Parts: sequence; C-alpha cells; structure tokens
Amino acid sequence: MARGTPRPVTAETFDCQRCGACCRNPDENRAEGVFDWVEVADGEPLLKKKQHAVLLKVGADGAVHLRLVDDGRCIALHGALGRSVRCSIYALRPAGCRRVTAGDNRCRQYRAELGL
Repeated sequence: MARGTPRPVTAETFDCQRCGACCRNPDENRAEGVFDWVEVADGEPLLKKKQHAVLLKVGADGAVHLRLVDDGRCIALHGALGRSVRCSIYALRPAGCRRVTAGDNRCRQYRAELGL
C-alpha cells in the first residue's frame, strides 16, 4: 500500500479492549428516555450467579437489565472509554452484548457518538 493511502477499515482496526463504546447506553436511547438498555433474558448464565445480582436491575418494562452507572455505561465495564477497558462478566455477558461485533454498523455508530 502506498504511503499516505488510507488503510481499509476492517474488524482488526477496532480494538474492543480500548474502546468500550458499545457498553454504554446509546445517545438515541437517552434522547428517548430509555435508561434500561441490555436485557438479560431468562436462562442467561449471568442470572445463575448470585454474586452478580448487584449488576442487575428490573427495568421499567419489568424485564431484568444490566445496571448502568451515572455516565450511562454498563456497571460491568471497567476502565476508561476509548483508552483501556475490560468487561468483568465477559464470559457470562448476555446475548444483547454479543450482538455488536467489532467494526459492524452499530460498533461504528457507538464509536462515533464518543468521538472515537
């Protein structure tokens, strides 16, 4: 590739352990007053661990959701968005967390919202 030619954007371009943008309630939800974001469905492994109950809340819709902290990010995400993050429940994360993949449209949307 010639010097100065933009590198094609691929999934490898996105470092999830630096980003964390998909682990916060998106702007569109907050604008609509939605503050219960990732649902934890019946049968999810996360529900089987009693020590994880502090990470959960029953939302306005009556469903169980991952709790969000004041800045709108998931309580299970640790670190600084855009710099270095880690999910404390990665192996047990619910299906809603698994829907976003590095570089997909949602990933790009969430990154753009944070200016990444």
